[in-house]
Amino acid sequence: MKATAQRVAPGSWGAHRTITAAVRGARPGAVITVQAGTYTESIVLDKDVSLVAKGEVRLVAARGPAVTVQAGRGELRGFVLSATAPREAAVLLRGGEPVLRDCEITGGRVEVAGAATALLTGCSVRQAEGAALWLTGTSRTVLEGLTVHGCTGDGLVAGDEARAELTDALLDGATGRGVVLTAGAHATLTRCEIRGTGAAAVLAEGHAGAVLRECRLHETGGQGVWLRGAAGRRAGADGSPVRDHDPHLRNRGSALPRGVEPPTARGAPGVRLRGCEIFRTAGAGVLADGGSAVLLDGCHVHHTSGAAVLVTAEAAAELRAVRAVDCEDTAVVVSGSGTVAAYDSTFARTAANGVYAVGEAEVSLVGCTVRDTAYSALHLGGGARAHVHGCTVANSPEYGMRVTERAELLAEDCEVTGAGLAGVCVEGGDAALRGCRISGTREGVRLRTSHRPLLADCEITGTEETGVRIGRDTGARLENVTVTGSGTAGLLLEEGSTAVVDGGSVREPAGSGIVVRAGARPRIRGTTVASAAKNGLFVEEGGEGRYEDCRFTGSRFPAVYAGARSRVLLRRCTVDGTEQDLLRDEEAQVTAEDCRVEGVSEPLLPALERAGAGAGRTAVPAVAHAAGPAGAADDGGSPDRDASGGTGQSDGELTRLHAELDRLVGLDGVKRDVLNLTKLMQMVKVRQDAGLPPPPLSRHLVFAGNPGTGKTTVARLYGGFLAALGLLGRGHLVEADRGDLVGEYVGHTAPRTTAVFRRALGGVLFIDEAYSLVPQGHLTDFGAEAVSTLVKLMEDHRDEVVVIVAGYPSEMDRLLESNSGLASRFTRTLHFEDYSSVELVRIVRHQADSHEYTVAPETAEALHDHFETLQRGERFGNGRSARQVFQLMTERHAQRVSELGLSTADLAAADPGLLTTLLPADLPPGQAR
Repeated sequence: MKATAQRVAPGSWGAHRTITAAVRGARPGAVITVQAGTYTESIVLDKDVSLVAKGEVRLVAARGPAVTVQAGRGELRGFVLSATAPREAAVLLRGGEPVLRDCEITGGRVEVAGAATALLTGCSVRQAEGAALWLTGTSRTVLEGLTVHGCTGDGLVAGDEARAELTDALLDGATGRGVVLTAGAHATLTRCEIRGTGAAAVLAEGHAGAVLRECRLHETGGQGVWLRGAAGRRAGADGSPVRDHDPHLRNRGSALPRGVEPPTARGAPGVRLRGCEIFRTAGAGVLADGGSAVLLDGCHVHHTSGAAVLVTAEAAAELRAVRAVDCEDTAVVVSGSGTVAAYDSTFARTAANGVYAVGEAEVSLVGCTVRDTAYSALHLGGGARAHVHGCTVANSPEYGMRVTERAELLAEDCEVTGAGLAGVCVEGGDAALRGCRISGTREGVRLRTSHRPLLADCEITGTEETGVRIGRDTGARLENVTVTGSGTAGLLLEEGSTAVVDGGSVREPAGSGIVVRAGARPRIRGTTVASAAKNGLFVEEGGEGRYEDCRFTGSRFPAVYAGARSRVLLRRCTVDGTEQDLLRDEEAQVTAEDCRVEGVSEPLLPALERAGAGAGRTAVPAVAHAAGPAGAADDGGSPDRDASGGTGQSDGELTRLHAELDRLVGLDGVKRDVLNLTKLMQMVKVRQDAGLPPPPLSRHLVFAGNPGTGKTTVARLYGGFLAALGLLGRGHLVEADRGDLVGEYVGHTAPRTTAVFRRALGGVLFIDEAYSLVPQGHLTDFGAEAVSTLVKLMEDHRDEVVVIVAGYPSEMDRLLESNSGLASRFTRTLHFEDYSSVELVRIVRHQADSHEYTVAPETAEALHDHFETLQRGERFGNGRSARQVFQLMTERHAQRVSELGLSTADLAAADPGLLTTLLPADLPPGQAR
């Protein structure tokens, strides 16, 4: 028998009967051939020998593993190896440099431990339980062409400091996870496929890491890749958090600094995926939690049931040239203190948002495309921050970019198209937009926040409604902003807003160029308004503003309209290309300085200048009701003056508020209650000023009534009364509903409620449909958390805010009964009765007067009959229904007049009543009497 070649063949002369005997007698370097058959024994290798199967050789463990390698370079080729039980090791590699080629391990696992360095090529593991491959210690394992199939539990588990390299492997049908990496383990997977797992395809925990190249992970019962890293916030080289700063966003910096790579690129432990495909996962495509880090480079994540990429806690993710599409949730979700930096990536065709960031998340998007989402393309909430540069946002039925709560957005050189609501919406957070282009949206930019957003060098074109809407009590700065072809107003400044507009232009709006609502105080300099379909500048009743070096050219209505009690300063302005330069109410105060008027037959602005700044009211003719320039309706709403402008104990302000309350149609009982409350509050203030303690009094109110009964208007007036008495700092109104207060994830409701509450400090928090916070039959709903948070905040800030909860009378009792603290703070209810038919007719008459129409006596009678027969179910809108009837009547009036076939000249010469009088025939079909 030669020392280098031995044979195992039971019953053959000169051959070993057992493999164990052959191994025991073999010298180092020997090759042992094993004849086909089944061998029940457990062999131990501790030297350099090779075992080669001739035919089908089954080695069934007698006890323990079928094969144990202690040392040396032992090799097995073509064996079928079985353990004593599926949960036991069939192969145990504890040392040396063992090699398994074309072996099948069945009914047990492969375990590599200690300092072993193992190579498995062309092998398969089947019917193991617990784990198919278990790698521990400081072992190193190379797996080439591996197949894992039909195993109960995990496919491959690596712990300690173990290392694994898998190439062209298939892990199929594990009931647990595909690959599990814990502690300091690391795995490299190249061209591998993991499919049909019961949980995550790849799980990396602690400080474990992995590199996946050109792998396919799919049909999983959980996440595609799940990282649960060790906590601990990553920082820059000096230990400080990574930050970038935009001069406009003064509170904090934007998401990530330009030129500085995110944590994954600086050697932080984590998982790297290059050229991988992840699809049909029951959970997220990639979930990064804790302090983990993940890099996706050139990956395709699609058809996931959860988010394509979810980053939470203190995790970080970097995405390069990633396609995250066709998922049943949001493409990228970032929460907690998570950080995401995405470059040249596409997020599209999602069933929710494109990118959703909340908590204290940080997001950087560079050269990315977000399109075809079911919700907003980019949503920022909580204290999230985002830096978006050179990105395209398209085709969202809601908002292109939405900023809420305390979130901050820095958007540079971005393009937003096809948003169903607004291209950019800022509601409570802050934003700076530089060089952005917004087109084909319902509204271009909508701002309503206590911060002061910035728009610089932006272009807004082809909006269905307003180009830029600056909401109630909002400050904003616009620098060189161009608005072209807006469907209504180019720039709308709502009640109490304080915008600064420098340069830029408003061109070809279908409504007025600039609309200034009551109480708004803009400063506009160097802006051009050209070819407005209505007025160039429309300042409604009570509006103000300073307009310097502006040009109003080519408007179809008077270039400037000033409503009653408005105060307008025009300095060095130019008016040309229009028939009339100024139309103003007799109570308007218009001051003109160094203005130039060209091509106007009877200019009025020069007369104002000759009369002097203080004589504007008498120097030129004025009109009590300006015909035609209905710019205040450019945004589809009706003027609603903000009653919160008073400061201190102003008798004049109180008188104005009383008059405004008295002008409201109906609501006699509510008016009485508000006036009584005002008298009581006056006494409270007098006692406080005299050093006496105030009586026990809850200022919080319940407004019980059906929709359209004036609850919001009365709430605003109530805040104004308290501010005028000095009992509230500002008296402003913050409106909220369930969507503003209740979060979408665990832990988000309290911060969300707190953010809304803080915006209302010094004023009134008005919660409409408040009963929806405690939906009937949903005991675990997040709304209960919102109520508890609200109760605590009301206690902590009892003298700084008034909370009004409103809704259907039948539902408000259920709300108060849901929380004892809530019930004790709302001890007074104001009941808003439905409007009577007579009152509804008065509302229609008021609308008609406001829009220069006349309601004929027979029409008023027909209206009364209509309202008498109208069904007053849950959908009845009270005052809203009256306004809708008026709108329908004006549409039918226009149709009736147009059907007369009169030319424009004939209409101009016709009886004025033809154009202004509403007849019974103008009621919608079936409603005329």
